[in-house]
Amino acid sequence: MDSPSPFPPASQPSPPPRSSAPRLVLRGVTKRFPGCLANDSVDLVLQPGEIHALLGENGAGKSTLVKIIYGVLHADSGSLLWEGEEVTVADPAAARRLGIGMVFQHFSLFDTLTVTENISLGLDNPGPMKDLAERVRAVSERYGLALDPGRHVHSLSVGERQRVEIVRCLLQNPKLLIMDEPTSVLTPQEVEKLFETLRRLAAEGCTILYISHKLEEIRSLCDRATVLRGGRVVGACDPRRETARGLAEMMIGTELAAPVRPPQAAPGAARLQVRGLSTRSADPFATNLKDIGFEVRAGEILGIAGVAGNGQAELMAALSGEEPSADPDAVRIDGTPAGRLGPKQRRRLGLAFVPEERLGRGAVPEMSLADNALLSGYAREPLVSGGMVRHGRARAYADRIIGAFNVVARGHGAEARSLSGGNLQKFIIGREILQRPGLLVVGQPTWGVDAGAAAAIHKALIELARGGAAVLVISQDLDELFVLSDRIAVLFHGRLSDSRPAQETSVEEIGLLMGGMFGNGSDGGEAAGNGETARAV
Repeated sequence: MDSPSPFPPASQPSPPPRSSAPRLVLRGVTKRFPGCLANDSVDLVLQPGEIHALLGENGAGKSTLVKIIYGVLHADSGSLLWEGEEVTVADPAAARRLGIGMVFQHFSLFDTLTVTENISLGLDNPGPMKDLAERVRAVSERYGLALDPGRHVHSLSVGERQRVEIVRCLLQNPKLLIMDEPTSVLTPQEVEKLFETLRRLAAEGCTILYISHKLEEIRSLCDRATVLRGGRVVGACDPRRETARGLAEMMIGTELAAPVRPPQAAPGAARLQVRGLSTRSADPFATNLKDIGFEVRAGEILGIAGVAGNGQAELMAALSGEEPSADPDAVRIDGTPAGRLGPKQRRRLGLAFVPEERLGRGAVPEMSLADNALLSGYAREPLVSGGMVRHGRARAYADRIIGAFNVVARGHGAEARSLSGGNLQKFIIGREILQRPGLLVVGQPTWGVDAGAAAAIHKALIELARGGAAVLVISQDLDELFVLSDRIAVLFHGRLSDSRPAQETSVEEIGLLMGGMFGNGSDGGEAAGNGETARAV
């Protein structure tokens, strides 16, 4: 049974009368890559003033299609009609001149530049930087997407980087706005604010082409939906008249198998213990951790919720070993002091790690899947012998991941950047799980992943925990945390609340904690960290 949508349709003005010509028409658009037919004679009609969903599994051809519309890729055959006239979109600059803007799923930002400097690179006439900074500040405040124009991108959280992409697009006043997974790292409050913006833009005549795997969002926001499967259009519907489960089954072409949580046995020994973990970064924009304390036992999943930028990146770095602690006892793995150890040593103790950023941190874009499998697998798999890489074993390991997690890819030789976001996520998570870790730390496990792939990832995480591993999931998706977690805690401004059994709390209560309402005493602040630490010792 589908749960009630957390995004009820808001009252809004009626769309303006549609002109005689559609905003955009695609006829027979086909695009081939070596060994892959990404788009197969796709027809699509987008009207002025509508919010149109493009649905499909990872690898169904959605991203390829919108990249063709935006001029990043060129179709092998077919035609595009813009407001009744056939056009050739040579590149993104040509798309912007027509009035097409796009927010990509993967960020196109330079870490060493400021927010304003990054936004200027995506505008044809940015004007003076001082004036642009004021425009950025005004637009971000108007739409509730808080940004400091002078901050450097390397200091921003993933959610804040997504805001940069959205604001850059809104500054172009587009007639057609393409959004590829725009809410993946936004909070529910930010999502609703974005929806208000999109509804207002549509009411003013802007066309929105919206890609998301969050089907309740689709049902709440979109007027029409087109479904792709295997690169072909297989159906269309009014998503407001469908259930989320029905939409998912249209996408995958079969019944959706939800993960089953077997009853939890009594948790075993603590496999991860964190106590008194504090950080102090030289980066003035970083969130310092303050007396963090918790434990994760064998056989259980602990979920940590929180709004982006509240210390998730710093906690992940402290747990992975990227930022070692001065205190060896701040982090213990299976009883061994690991606070001063680096990533390689922690992996040898049984840690596996999935960062929230797929490309760049989870995988090297230009490297093959076999080489990416080697990057973290060599420490626990027999992929290196006598200092020499066993390439045959690395390829076999990559093939095993591809098969076990149904990764759609052109074999172990495919570059990581050639995979859709969801398929790359399945590969990275599969790479870690097949190492049979005693402890898995994973950030945003199903960011940008379709319903079928998300169910598969959830099933794998649950089975790993029920097999005796300890699993820590850091996510902004509360629905996901309630599906997976035995206990849930909240990170706010670098402090961690006490954990609560998932069955004894609610989305509303966790939402209050995400807003910093820890209370006075045992529910929050230093008391939360110390209370958990006391139980961890």
